Amino acid sequence: MELLDAPRKRRSSHLFRAVLGHSRKGYTEATPRQTTENFIRCLENAFRSFGGVPATVVIDNLKAGVIKADLYDPRLNPKLEEFARHYGTVILPTRPAMPRHKGKVESGLKYAQNNAIKGRAFGSVAEENRHLWDWEKTVADTRIHGTIRRQVGKQFETVERPQLQPLPASLFPVFEEARRSVHRDGYVEFQRAYYSAPPEYVGRQVWVRQELRLLRIYNHRREQIALHTLAQPGKFTTDPQHLHSTKRNIIERGADYLLDRCRLIGPMSGSWAKAMHQARGPQSMRVMQGLLQLAEKHPVTALERVAGIATHHGAWRLRDLKNLLDQPANVTQLDFLETHPVIRSLEAYRLQAQEDFQPNQPIP
Repeated sequence: MELLDAPRKRRSSHLFRAVLGHSRKGYTEATPRQTTENFIRCLENAFRSFGGVPATVVIDNLKAGVIKADLYDPRLNPKLEEFARHYGTVILPTRPAMPRHKGKVESGLKYAQNNAIKGRAFGSVAEENRHLWDWEKTVADTRIHGTIRRQVGKQFETVERPQLQPLPASLFPVFEEARRSVHRDGYVEFQRAYYSAPPEYVGRQVWVRQELRLLRIYNHRREQIALHTLAQPGKFTTDPQHLHSTKRNIIERGADYLLDRCRLIGPMSGSWAKAMHQARGPQSMRVMQGLLQLAEKHPVTALERVAGIATHHGAWRLRDLKNLLDQPANVTQLDFLETHPVIRSLEAYRLQAQEDFQPNQPIP
């Protein structure tokens, strides 16, 4: 089967067209965007419409499916490769700059554009797709194709449909995927939740995939290295095989445990940690770990002093404490104080003074 995803001329939607190579049976769908997810769903809908899966799928070199076009060794989008494995088919991009390799679908796309949608206006993509579905059944399937000299629908039902591979039991899962770094604590962050990875991947890049109820972590070779159930924002999920038990307990005991550790430094440090936790939410977990590391490197008196200053000015970032620690004890003016939302600029004070000053009244 060959297919092409091409932009509509008079609308912002895109027209997807899939054509089976023998019978010329087609599937047409309009989609609002030309993303990888939309392309995969259109391709899946085509398989479901045909009632089976072709052994080979030839696609155009669209960006949603092909990362790098190459005559001999093209690179497919990893998500499209997963889709092909799920459906048991092989996806082959057309050779670059060789239009004859996609002649069937080129002509099929022009046929759909000129016959199904030319001169028509639609109120929505859903309305356009309802029209395309009816047109496929009542017009495209009933025509006598000029090349095969057979009625398309009958040739598909009698010859080509029996040759298609069976559909899998489930649809291709919807998932979101992104590249992440494994932090020094052995966790990757995704959607504000934290998941453990094997210790040998600390400091390295991994792929994180979120599915309906699961989160999978892959290495650069696309091998799965960790599997977790989805966690709520701010929560940590740990595989016992990934981290040392002592380190794992520190993480999993949660914010209360870290707040108690910060209070042991001193009352000002404890107050700063509590207010920072209320202001920054899940992000505060790592900030408190950073505060505990500062307590190992600096005198308690110095840390208590700067925590008091930061609390007074509402500065809730670890770098604010570090900046204060780097300055002499008698210097309290920092860059963050100049931009804090509760501090008015000198110009505002000057304008207020002009409004309050009355020349005919004695100044007390």
